[in-house]
Amino acid sequence: MAEKASGYRGVRRRPFLLLGTGCALFGLVLGIIIGYFAIPKRATPWSAALTREGDPSIAARLQREVTPDNIRENLRELTARPHIAGKEMDLGVAQLLRDRWLEYGFDSARLVPYDVLLAYPSRDPNRLSRVSLLESDGTVVVESQQQEAGADDPEAEPPFNAYSGSGEVQGDLVYVNFARAEDFQTLVRDLGVDVTGKVCIARYGKIFRGDKVNQAGQFGCAGLILYSDPEQCVAPGMAVWPDGWMMPSTGVQRGTVKGTNGDVLTPFYPANEYAYRLPEQDAGLPTIPVHPISYGVAVEILRNMAGPEAPLDWQGGLDITYHLGPGYTGPANSRTVRLVVNQDREVRTTYNVIGTIRGAVEPDRYVIVGNHHDAWVYGGVDPSSGTAVLLELARAMGKLKREGWRPRRTVVFGSWGAEEEGLIGSGEFVEDYIRSLQERTVAYLNCDAAAGGNFSLSVAASPLLHRMIREASKKVPDPHEPSKKLYDTWRMKRPEEEGNPDTRPKINKLGAGSDHAPFFQHAGIASSDMLSDIDPALGVTSYPLYHSAYETFDLQDRFIDPGWTVHQAVGRLWGEMAVTLADALVLPLDVRDYAAALQQMMDELRQEHGSRLSAQNIGLEHLESAIANFTRATTNFHQTVGSVDKSNPLTVRAVNDRLMKLEGAFIDPLGLPDRPWFRHVAFAPSSVNTYAGQSFPGLADALFDIDNAADQAARWEVVKKQLAVTTFTVQSAANTLVNNLF
Repeated sequence: MAEKASGYRGVRRRPFLLLGTGCALFGLVLGIIIGYFAIPKRATPWSAALTREGDPSIAARLQREVTPDNIRENLRELTARPHIAGKEMDLGVAQLLRDRWLEYGFDSARLVPYDVLLAYPSRDPNRLSRVSLLESDGTVVVESQQQEAGADDPEAEPPFNAYSGSGEVQGDLVYVNFARAEDFQTLVRDLGVDVTGKVCIARYGKIFRGDKVNQAGQFGCAGLILYSDPEQCVAPGMAVWPDGWMMPSTGVQRGTVKGTNGDVLTPFYPANEYAYRLPEQDAGLPTIPVHPISYGVAVEILRNMAGPEAPLDWQGGLDITYHLGPGYTGPANSRTVRLVVNQDREVRTTYNVIGTIRGAVEPDRYVIVGNHHDAWVYGGVDPSSGTAVLLELARAMGKLKREGWRPRRTVVFGSWGAEEEGLIGSGEFVEDYIRSLQERTVAYLNCDAAAGGNFSLSVAASPLLHRMIREASKKVPDPHEPSKKLYDTWRMKRPEEEGNPDTRPKINKLGAGSDHAPFFQHAGIASSDMLSDIDPALGVTSYPLYHSAYETFDLQDRFIDPGWTVHQAVGRLWGEMAVTLADALVLPLDVRDYAAALQQMMDELRQEHGSRLSAQNIGLEHLESAIANFTRATTNFHQTVGSVDKSNPLTVRAVNDRLMKLEGAFIDPLGLPDRPWFRHVAFAPSSVNTYAGQSFPGLADALFDIDNAADQAARWEVVKKQLAVTTFTVQSAANTLVNNLF
């Protein structure tokens, strides 16, 4: 009975319990709703991160962390042994970089291998490369050395020009100055000197050595000897090595003469395990033998030459009167020159090192900093001064990461293999990942040699990066006058307007002399390159011991940067640029600078070729109109950037994407005429000097020496086509910035 009574009472109470529960739930929901609308909104931590400005203290902390002593010790370690690409020592440097980056706290660091064709001088005593001056009976008067005096490291390769044709030629000598196109034109057309079948000798300097070889082959030289003339490598009154940092008479500059970038057997595609490889004979490598010698040997070979006296501006720094040849005069009239080159080409593995600090907000957007790690010998300047700075920058960023910082965007560190042989490691990397890189890369920041001199900063860059670089330099102390900023001394020593230090510092056009070229000129990614350079008043080309066995740690420690503050300043600027691009909410890229650059290029084109074009009834009005449209588009888009709703992450992302992809709008997928790997329509290396940047390169190539073209009608058709391509590309780039295109 008791149980029945209890059950009965429970059943009777259930409606009231349900009613009470419903009322409570209703009140709870109502309270939540009232609270939601009554309390001021606050962003969640994730949405706050999406729209947060970068912390300005990070760059300052990074600068303080970059120290000269660490860079000095890095360089001492990196230059301990020769480390030419593809050999055991070079792999050791790559492994050191990977291990250090992991030790510094990077999210990842790995070796990325590519199997590429590399060239080395024969070490067989019966197949040594050499240049000999011979009497008629075969007696050797003078012969080039196998190693530089005082630098006979058995691990170092003998001096050579990589990818030269192998073979032996002997005959009369002709002096061809710098072996530029205009030098050969002067010799053949104006002076009537026949170089066909002759052994030619040229000074290093003015243009890329591979372009010298190309010109020599085109004009019929049987072989080419290269040497560093004192006029280009010994400043008046300055001591030579080891008492100073000028080139001694025993020094020899090494270097590649390959005219293409990347692996020659796998053009346009990465040299991986399944790649199709061209037969070597189809790779377009030089066919004539080429070999470098010291000026101590060159003076004996150039002495007593026959033929007319060389023009005044062809006279170099040797204590002789330079003659053109061919052959010799007086008692030496029966002498000849023999050139023997034996190189071994083989497919070997080169390694890139890729390290990352993953972005917290936009991990799929990359800021890439890079330098190569292979060297012809020790690489005390090129590249190890840059590698030493890269290591210190990595250590400093790793420390910031361990202390809680993480960049908004991913920072990628790249150390490239086999750059010296022709931008091989970076070229293969870009070809391998080109679609991802084009979609995701904000910029590539290169530093090959951090300290080639101690005079002033020297920068080349895409116009998109100009403002950012100049602003970053305003935050870095000058290495010689810490009370001033790097910007101040840079502007004073290298003004944009010659002789006017009140203008902005000059930023040069990018050529193809280092690893920025694949990113910029093949993939269309905004890029820069920088170093501290020598005083141009010295009158020497680059740093005098360039690519010689004397380019050592001691060169930096004793002469170029004894206090290591130049290296520190370059590292600070490099870090400032990287952090600025990695952390900024809105990318600090100024599209208006691109418009100004195009307008200047238009003015130069009209001034140099306007009358010649008019004579062919070819007008520039359509290109002028496209540049005017581009200028208006950049002005309007800059206003859009300035008024963007920074609280809206989607709007910010859209603006940033258009900023970073503008560079790619100048890429023509078909490439430039006769050199399709170069695809940038606004900027590319000169076709006759790979080191120099060229404006509107397709047009420039078509117009070069057109008055002497064998088939002028065909050449003018190329001019018309390239003018149309250039006009379309500029207009297409303008369209990418228009808000409401359709």
